[in-house]
Amino acid sequence: MQKAWYYEEYGPKEVLKLGNLPLPTPQHNQLLVQVRAAALNPIDSKRRQRPIFPSDFPVVPGCDMAGVVVAKGRSVTKFNIGDEVYGNIQDFNAEGRLKQLGTLAEFTAVEESLVAKKPESLSFEEAASLPLAVQTAIQGFETAGFKAGQTIFVVGGAGGVGTLVIQLAKHFYGASHVVATTSTPKVEFVKGLGADEVIDYRKIKYKDVQEKYDFLYDTIGDCKSSSVVAKDEAPIVDITWPPSHPRAVYSSLTVSGENLEKLRPYIENGKLKPQIDPTGPYKFTDVIEAFRHLETGRARGKVVISVFSSPNLLHLVSFESKNNLVPEVFSQKMSVY
Repeated sequence: MQKAWYYEEYGPKEVLKLGNLPLPTPQHNQLLVQVRAAALNPIDSKRRQRPIFPSDFPVVPGCDMAGVVVAKGRSVTKFNIGDEVYGNIQDFNAEGRLKQLGTLAEFTAVEESLVAKKPESLSFEEAASLPLAVQTAIQGFETAGFKAGQTIFVVGGAGGVGTLVIQLAKHFYGASHVVATTSTPKVEFVKGLGADEVIDYRKIKYKDVQEKYDFLYDTIGDCKSSSVVAKDEAPIVDITWPPSHPRAVYSSLTVSGENLEKLRPYIENGKLKPQIDPTGPYKFTDVIEAFRHLETGRARGKVVISVFSSPNLLHLVSFESKNNLVPEVFSQKMSVY
């Protein structure tokens, strides 16, 4: 058994319980990862509140994680036991249902194609903050067909996705001018991410912005109003559903460990820096409080959960399953709470 957060009915954060659930068995193409840190995303709250992705109960929430490979299926070739990995375990474009067992657990199973080796320069907490948000950010640029030298206007520059859009625009996609919006207390923070100009939305309205931009990237679903800053033929990308403006294109998410690997040089040289909300990282026992903060909509960067099990308590054995010979993890003492 393992410790995990789960819910058995849809509803507010109070439906979450901390208890014991069975360990997952990795399939032939999967890794079994001991989770060392996880991050929360708005989709975790939405999925818990209503059946947008129908699933059997109980459901363990969580998409993002960083941890250590402790077992693998026989078809796995890219990773070995002991490797430190990170990724988003939920492939939203895959056929079938999302995984019931998310990342707010001591162990989770994930396809090797969805994860990458954790950059050595990052802590587990920093790595866990990146996957879903950074892949969402990348997808928006690809949806827009963004080209080096163009200008970009980012709505919601201090959020989990917005902080990464700014950095990617500046250092990965070669934007010539990056403008982002935020609230008064976060102006200096957003400037520090590399924005050439920061607009305090409490003081300046979209209609008062004089310049028009080559690309409008709306991370908060405000493009019904923010669209006025886009040039006439400029792409407008909205990462919320449904988009609030007829010109806006919803940017879905492609989950891939390969995308994370492409970012490794930028992470290692400090051009792309994870941003963890200063109220965290939260302890594993404080997940409900972490969701409470996430659901205020005021988080700065990503809401991260840490610390999980001690890595020194595991014992590996092998067993014969019906289809494959795969390692499984057993523990004489599963947690230190």
